This record gives sequence, structure tokens and C-alpha cells, in this order.
Amino acid sequence: MATLSPKARRKPSTRRRAGSHAPFPLQEAHDAALAAIRSFLKGHSSYDAFPVSFRLIVLDTKLNVKKALQCLLLNGVVSAPLWNSDRSRFAGMLTVLDIIHLIQYYYRTASYDYAAADVETFRLESLRDIENELGVAQPPLHREHPSSSLYDAAKLLIQTHARRLPLLDNDTETGHEVIVSVLTQYRLLKFIAINCSKEIQQLNQSLRRLKIGTYVAQLPQDVPEGQNPYYPIATATLNTPVFDVVHMFSERSISAVPIINEEGIVVNLYETVDVITLVRLGAYQSLDLKISEALNQRSPDFPGVVICTASDSLGTLLQLIKKRRVHRLVVVEGDEEEKRGGKKGRLLGIITLSDVLRYVIGKVGIGEGLEPEEDSKSAKPSSSRT
Repeated sequence: MATLSPKARRKPSTRRRAGSHAPFPLQEAHDAALAAIRSFLKGHSSYDAFPVSFRLIVLDTKLNVKKALQCLLLNGVVSAPLWNSDRSRFAGMLTVLDIIHLIQYYYRTASYDYAAADVETFRLESLRDIENELGVAQPPLHREHPSSSLYDAAKLLIQTHARRLPLLDNDTETGHEVIVSVLTQYRLLKFIAINCSKEIQQLNQSLRRLKIGTYVAQLPQDVPEGQNPYYPIATATLNTPVFDVVHMFSERSISAVPIINEEGIVVNLYETVDVITLVRLGAYQSLDLKISEALNQRSPDFPGVVICTASDSLGTLLQLIKKRRVHRLVVVEGDEEEKRGGKKGRLLGIITLSDVLRYVIGKVGIGEGLEPEEDSKSAKPSSSRT
């Protein structure tokens, strides 16, 4: 795994990696490790995954969108729980995708001058009306209690296709809801990576074999007529207008689009937070810019695009999550594909934290529990850290 940067890459070694052929069946060790991780999650609550120190930003639904956005940016967060002060209850989550929907609505229905004026008074409580106008699905008001197991919290994240799960308790005196924290996919996976290091070392099967992520169609007949050759992955080029990508974000409910060149080589990644940067600068009209121009507005501390190949292992991916904040990985063709006539660095797929969590937890049906599975004989980790 690597990060796209101008730095020179180390020449790949021709030596076979030590331990690539374990003395015991890989599948059995892999399955035992997954079972141990699931057992570990069942024995720990969401409270256990809380960092030692954290802050929680809660926004009142009466707040106007512009001030709410400024609050998110000033505090370095991309989402926040919403609170209905009239009813003294939790009212959902404000995410970057909500802002994307609002931008698309204004672009479709109003002039720039009207949008710039209306956003000054537009309240958060009206965002759901915008989603109805656009015909996009409204996020469910899911929540979990902080004392519930991490396993149950993970299942709910999978079932609702959510990236974050609000944790709510009740005030014993007033009976009102209390927002305690928000459990994200990243926090959950990092908690696993930190506390299950022994098990992670056994997860050495490739991402390709485990079918983790979304990959481009292998056969021409699998690509619907009129779709790009990298279907079902949404892609753009440096010459694509920003608003075209905004439409992809809103229509597909995705948070990033790979930027490729004419050969399909991944050169960058455009994310929803990049659009918010333009909005913060007051550049609502800048959505007609090309991606290449919009990327110049990106913060200089942008960490880069994390790439991997389909032959990398799940264990390696989780080790990466342990070391740095990662929300997705772009899968590119590597040495194996190049030997078969492919192009090194060409887009092959994309892996989100949802994909990783879904595999680690196992098959979960909507509103259903996991499929029955045998208890692991492996000992679960005895300590937990954040």
C-alpha cells in the first residue's frame, strides 16, 4: 500500500516474502482470527472504543446552514449530531453529503445570487425537504446505547449503510435523550487494529480473494451501454467540471471519485470535503471549474491518495488503519496485472471502510442477525486500548 506522491518508489524486491507459505492451513487460521475478533467485539461496549479525550459538536436544527458549515470547518470535523430544541430530542446527523444535496438543489433551481442570499437564512431543519425535492433517500434516525456491544453497533452500521452511529443515553431525572458520542467506522476498525494485533497477523489472504471492495467489470459485456469502461466505479478526469462530480456524489451517495488520465492511471481523488472547501471560500459559482483548477484550492496538508493492489492482504490494510487515518483505498493494477498485459497504476477498484467492516463482521441481513457460526477456540485479546 502506498500514497500517491512525487517521491520515488522503491524498486520491488524479487525475493519471496518470509512466511508467505504458512506451515498450517491459511484458511483455518484466517477463519479462527475472524471468529476471535467477533468474539472480542461482543465482549466490549461502545464505551470502550471512546478515546481518552474527545469533543462532541452538537448543532441545533434552528441554526442556519452557513453557520453550521463554519462550525464544522472551524472544529475540523465533517459531521455532527443534530438536536431539536423544541422537542428536546435527537434529530439525526448533519454530514457533508447534506451540504452536497443542498448545493445540487441550488444549482438546479436557483441563480447564484438567490442561493448566496438564501443560504444565509436556510435552516438545518429544512434539509430533509431538499432531499425530498431531489428524490434522494433520507438518512435513518438510527442510534445505539453506549453500553451496547461493539458487535451490535457494527451490525447496525452495516444494516443502515451508515458511516457513523450516534450513541444516545437518557437523562435519569428528565427522561430526555442525551447525545453521548458518535461511533465512526474508522474508530471501530482502529479499535480492532489496536487490540487484535495477533489476530490481524493471521488475516494474510489477499483482498482480491476475499472480494473486499468494488472492482471494475472484467468483461465488456458486463458494462451497461453508455457507462464508462470503469463501471460500476464513478470516475472523472482533470478536465471534468466540479459540478459533474457533485452530481455523482449526490446521486450515488458516495464521498469520493477517482481522477484518472486517458490511460486509466489514477492521478488523484476528488472528495466531498473538497467541494466544502470551495463553499467555505464563498465560491458557489466555482463549481463550473475543472477538477484540475479546483484541486489548486485544496489544503496543502492534504495527506494524499492511499493506493493498494488487489494482492495486498486484509491484515496489511488493518495495520495501515492503525497507523493513520484512512477512509478509503484506491485499488490499482500492480505487478500481477502487468504480467497479464495490464497497466501498472490503472484503476482496478475502490475499498471503503464499509467494505472492510462488512467483511470483518460477516453476513448481516437488513433487520437480521448474523448467520450462525461456530465459536472460536482462539483466546480473545485480554486488554483494550484506544
